[in-house]
Amino acid sequence: MNGRKKAVTICSLLLTGLLGQCSCGSPASALDPGPEAVAGNENMKTAFRYESSMELAYAENFSVDYYEGGYTLLTIMDESRFLVVPEGKEAPVGLEEDIVILQRPIKDLYLVATAAMNMFSELDALDAISLSGQEADGWYLEEARTAMEKGEMVYAGKYNKPDYELILSKDCSLAIENRMISHSPEVAEKLEGFGIPVMIDYSSYESHPLGRVEWIKFYGALLGKEEQAEEIFEEQAVILERVSAEEKTDKTVAFFFITAGGMVQVRTTSDYVPKMIELAGGRYVFDELGEQGTRQSTMNIQMEEFYRTAKDADFLIYNSAIDGGVASLDELLEKSELLGDFKAVQEGNVFCTTNDLYQQSMSIGFLIEDMHNMLSEEEEEQKEMKYLFRLE
Repeated sequence: MNGRKKAVTICSLLLTGLLGQCSCGSPASALDPGPEAVAGNENMKTAFRYESSMELAYAENFSVDYYEGGYTLLTIMDESRFLVVPEGKEAPVGLEEDIVILQRPIKDLYLVATAAMNMFSELDALDAISLSGQEADGWYLEEARTAMEKGEMVYAGKYNKPDYELILSKDCSLAIENRMISHSPEVAEKLEGFGIPVMIDYSSYESHPLGRVEWIKFYGALLGKEEQAEEIFEEQAVILERVSAEEKTDKTVAFFFITAGGMVQVRTTSDYVPKMIELAGGRYVFDELGEQGTRQSTMNIQMEEFYRTAKDADFLIYNSAIDGGVASLDELLEKSELLGDFKAVQEGNVFCTTNDLYQQSMSIGFLIEDMHNMLSEEEEEQKEMKYLFRLE
């Protein structure tokens, strides 16, 4: 368990006033039911002893601790804690009040966090989700769309307007939300008031691109599919290792989207997309865009400012995730004739992301590889891209 993960546990214990009752920083204390609860029960004295913690390579916003008897404690950056109880077993008595109990098998989930759907799909666990925060026609993920068309998963409303009656009728055991729920705190309060715990996915807060991918280990731990999650993560980690080992190109890249109002939406310098470009061997054109220390990922700027900074960029990548993208250079130039002066347009080095990219949370390793192949300018490698394509 690294220092960051221990700090979360220690902070939580301070808030509950328990540091004086247990060994400082020990994850075992989180599940210590105390002497009164175990009095006369010899089995409980050893059933919840701390065993180990999950090792994480990049993710910083969750931790997973394991206890004897198959119990798993999930901790998230907002200090929410969830104890996953093995099937056929009971939760220990006398736990700290903030720990939410989840009983396996994990099922009847209300999934609002779009990024997590791809992870559940990769883990062959879509059957754990009964309720979706996205309608069927809003899913680019074929597996999710098909499940909804078959009625195996039903639309239960957006994050801010859930269908409470439907959610209750489906015996929902857990709502997995994204950070947007912070704008509608009353929704989380109401769900919890109905006895439905709320878990927030903080994968978008990870500073390293593969930190986002590593959240598949979190859901693997939730579902009891850690080995499968590890294998899936390692596949992407190997891609990054291979690409990072090759020579850097120092070629410049602009990643952008043109809004309906004619503004250009670009990524702030601290966002994960510029980091991906760097890992792929390139350099993001905006060196100091956005305020340091904030979590702002995008900014809208005037076309004139974009022109000054990105006119001589070696490559342009148009982000199709918002408006469905463009199919040709002509369509892109219809959005702004000024783009015709750009070096990348004149040299034919303009690429577009596929429409499903933002729902493909497990695509990051492959997208870094696509960017690397783009920068290499090897025609054969560019034909093998998964999430980028050249605009002709």
